[in-house]
Formats: sequence, structure tokens, C-alpha cells
Amino acid sequence: MKISTRRLSENTDANRCHLFSRTTVLSTATIIILLLIWETITGFELISPLYLPSPQEVVAKLWDLSINGYMGASLFEHSASSLMRISIALLVAIFLGLPTGLAIGLNANARAIIDPLIEIYRPVPPLAYLPLIVIWFGIGEFSKVFLIFLAIFAPIVVATAAGVRKVDPLCVRVTQSLGGNRNQVIRYVIVPSILPDILTGIRIGLGAGWSTLVAAELIAATSGLGFMIQSASQFLMTDQVIAGILVIALIAFLLEVFLRYLQKKFAPWQSVRD
Repeated sequence: MKISTRRLSENTDANRCHLFSRTTVLSTATIIILLLIWETITGFELISPLYLPSPQEVVAKLWDLSINGYMGASLFEHSASSLMRISIALLVAIFLGLPTGLAIGLNANARAIIDPLIEIYRPVPPLAYLPLIVIWFGIGEFSKVFLIFLAIFAPIVVATAAGVRKVDPLCVRVTQSLGGNRNQVIRYVIVPSILPDILTGIRIGLGAGWSTLVAAELIAATSGLGFMIQSASQFLMTDQVIAGILVIALIAFLLEVFLRYLQKKFAPWQSVRD
């Protein structure tokens, strides 16, 4: 039996490694093909360089931004400003969104009060709130962070509440029959069960947050990747616009990889199922 179990584990690991290598090859091939198409289009000047610069020009602009910066700030400083804003908004959204989602999922009265408010504001694009936020809070740093927070908060609340509703009632009853109180049920049964849903909500929220970043940094910002992109677009500096987009994509990708690592570490059953 031990030998069979060991062989089954080895076969599972081998299949997983094979799948990982195949996925890596396909993903790498896709990126290479896109770069070749981009290079071909710009090489034959099928599109004017004013609208689509070549990959070499974008890389050169990235290097120039890294060395000389833009508007008195280096590329690292612009990236750090954007990352700081989205990190603060994310932390506040997690701090407020998790208990809100738990309340909606566990308490019918809380669901009746809070859920309609979430569903009213959730479908509205955060950009629509921009004029109102400026009127209420001015053009300071708080307005930028608050706009990004609005984009991240709802997905975390909705994912958490949905996860609570999917918790197996049998696990809850077993814990209660063993003497577990309400706090212990939440801590040892509900929270571990909904952890994959929470991480999924955070991943979705981060995507919405990055898409809102450019709009948030329109509010009298003097630094940030969104500011850099918008400012460059006004002067038709397409290479800088694409460079800024690539930096945002790279940072967002690294954050996604980190969240997937957390999911694999703290919710391995979800990783195995996926």
C-alpha cells in the first residue's frame, strides 16, 4: 500500500511538472510571437512610428526613463508612487472588506443592510466618482487612494461573502458539537475554508485597482506611472506611453505571482484542484 501511494504521488508530481513545463513553453511562445508580430508591423512601417513605435524604441525609452527620469522623477520613483497608492488602498480594502464580507455571509440582517449598498455602488465605474471625490476631498493624496480603494473594496467583499455561503454546514455542525463557540467556528472553520475566495477577490480587486490608477493619478499628480502615461500622451510620446503600460503590466504580474504563491502556501487544496 505504501509503495502504491508513493508511486501515485510520484506520478502526480511528474504529471504536474510536465503540465508546468508545457504551460511555460506555450506562454513563452505566445509572448515571442506577439513580439515578432509587433516587430514585423513596425519594421515594414505598416503603422506610423508615431502611433506604434518599435520594440527597440520602447526598450530605449525605458532605459532613458530609468537613467534620466521624467518630470523630475526617475522611473523607479514614479513606480514607487503608484505602488504606494495602490498598496495603501489594498490594505484598507482588505481591513474593511473582510469583516464586511463575513458579516454579509453570516448575518441576515447585515446582509439586508449592507448588500444593497454594495450592489448599488459596485457596477458604477470608479472614474464616475472622480468629480464627486474632488468636490468632497479636494485634489490631495487622499482622493487618489480613495478612488483606488473604491475599485478594490467591492470585489473583496463580494468574494468573501460568496465564500462564506459555500462553507460546508457539516463542518460547522461538527465543530459546534465538539464544543466550539461562534468565534472558534469562524476562526478555525470558516476563515480557512474561504481563504481561496478571499485571495481570488484580492486578485480581482488588484486588477480593478490598477485599471483605476491612471484615472486616480489625473487628480493633480506630479508623480506615478498613470501621471507619466497621461502626460506623455498629451505630447504624442507613444514610446513612453507603451513603456509605462509595460511597467504597470510587469508590476501587476509580479503581484499576481505573489498572490498565487500565497494561495499555494496557505490554501494548497485549492492549488491542487486548480
